[in-house]
Amino acid sequence: MTPSRKREKGLVRPYVVTDGRAHPTRNTFDLVTLVIAATDRPLSGLSPEELRMMRLCRPGALSVAEVAGHLALPVSVTKVLLGDLVDSGHIITRAPVPAAQLPDAQLLQEVLDGLRARL
Repeated sequence: MTPSRKREKGLVRPYVVTDGRAHPTRNTFDLVTLVIAATDRPLSGLSPEELRMMRLCRPGALSVAEVAGHLALPVSVTKVLLGDLVDSGHIITRAPVPAAQLPDAQLLQEVLDGLRARL
């Protein structure tokens, strides 16, 4: 496929999607930041990409990487749009649970082995 054929298929440049912005309004996003849609906010006035993000996140929390992957958007574009949605109150973010707070793998294996032994 030639480059001109790619453009014909509706490829929108990232700077068009973000109105020329390269950085989000906040730097609190990393790839594993959890994104949750607020269900009480009206969806009118959102861009097509922001609407897609809201619909994707309404059923439950997703990471920034998952949102970017599902919507086939670059992570940098995803972060800019998520920043806008956080600013408007449409999206809530949470840091993931740090690995230090997760149970030890050996402990989980022992619990699993104990449950299997009771069956």
